[in-house]
Amino acid sequence: MQILHHGAVNGVTGSCHELIINNTTSVLIDCGLFQGEDSRDDLSIEFNITHITALIVTHCHIDHVGRIPYLLAAGFKGPIFTTLASASLLPLVIEDALKVGVTRDPKIINACLSLLNKRIIPVDFKTWFNLPVKGNHTAKAKFQRAGHILGSAYVEIDITNKSKSKNKHRVVFSGDLGAPYTPLLPSPKAPYKADTLVIESTYGDKNHQGRKERTHTLKKVIEGAIADNGVVLVPAFSIGRTQELLYELEQLIYKSAKNSKWRDLHIILDSPMAATFTEQYKKFKHMWDSEAKRKVAKGRHPLDFKNLTTVDTHSEHMAIINYLNSRQTPAIILAASGMCSGGRIVNYLERFLSDATTDVLFVGYQGRGTLGRDIQKYGPGNGYVVINDTRINIHAKIHTISGYSAHADQKGLIKFVTGMRKKPSHIKIVHGDDEAKSALAKKYKEVLGSEVKIEIGKG
Repeated sequence: MQILHHGAVNGVTGSCHELIINNTTSVLIDCGLFQGEDSRDDLSIEFNITHITALIVTHCHIDHVGRIPYLLAAGFKGPIFTTLASASLLPLVIEDALKVGVTRDPKIINACLSLLNKRIIPVDFKTWFNLPVKGNHTAKAKFQRAGHILGSAYVEIDITNKSKSKNKHRVVFSGDLGAPYTPLLPSPKAPYKADTLVIESTYGDKNHQGRKERTHTLKKVIEGAIADNGVVLVPAFSIGRTQELLYELEQLIYKSAKNSKWRDLHIILDSPMAATFTEQYKKFKHMWDSEAKRKVAKGRHPLDFKNLTTVDTHSEHMAIINYLNSRQTPAIILAASGMCSGGRIVNYLERFLSDATTDVLFVGYQGRGTLGRDIQKYGPGNGYVVINDTRINIHAKIHTISGYSAHADQKGLIKFVTGMRKKPSHIKIVHGDDEAKSALAKKYKEVLGSEVKIEIGKG
């Protein structure tokens, strides 16, 4: 057995890992798009897919699934295994990615989606399924809840040599692990065992704020916006972060119902894709955690409340920007992309970033080379960024609340390993900046000792 990495080793994008089972069979775990500094003009599949018999998708963020059309174009004909919710989301994500980054030709898009839908095999959590393997080995896999976004999973894979049936090797790929106290999704639980673990390290060097602290910070930012009639711009990924923020905003408004300024506060979801995914969250509300289910039972609608306005068309989007620019009315805008690397949030930033009454609230990781990272870096010192070839001086207030990250922090990543009854003998750390990977490796060595081989993943 061997593992090759075709992405997410020198940063946090392009997740794609090849598990070589034997000389005739490999399976892929994710096939994601490169973003930020890692972005590439040529997205064609540069690795040999001859022996790849299956693709396993851990979740539907674009940095884990964005290269699937190119994999299909390269001739991949194997099954695509993923969870039930991810199977529902995946065609929507791929369709949007094709329209934004490849083509708007409906014939090409429909042809790709037709191929994709023929390959997808939905599998429920905690259910073993067989992987197509040639030669003297068998392999089976199982999805476990990762708590990152709707449908997200980590995957356990058991490999057995037919001639040595008692000699099983279990490989666990973490995908992206979620943070605890996410009200819409249960927190991830550690697997029983792993012989080899491939684990993400996005926040391997940081710990998040607690839920009370992050909610207090969010409330404080909104109260400032209400006081100066400004807008709060929240760059948010369409799947996961947006729905969690809507949930928190509904809770804050519900608790502040006696305050007329809170009661009349505009919440604007300006992202057709996020609105579509929010519908999927509602469709799969049986997967929500107990807190969210109790609110629904009491007649509340955490993702669909009266203060919420959803913007669909581009003309409506521009009309909202002009309205907010002329009326000086407080509003909270949630728009993609989460790293400000494209999408409608860029138009808001171009218009409002130079306004001192504006607040920009980052609630997710900003990759190297993205506009979001530049705003985080230069905004606090009233620097500038370039948007659409125009220099924009930053007078807006810049905030970062790491507690809303959909990624586990250092404590969570450590708990995922220490919670195993049978600890791995080999850990490969991927999906993080160099500092995060090194810090996590050091922590693992401290808590696990020298008997575990810890390797920082390289391309």
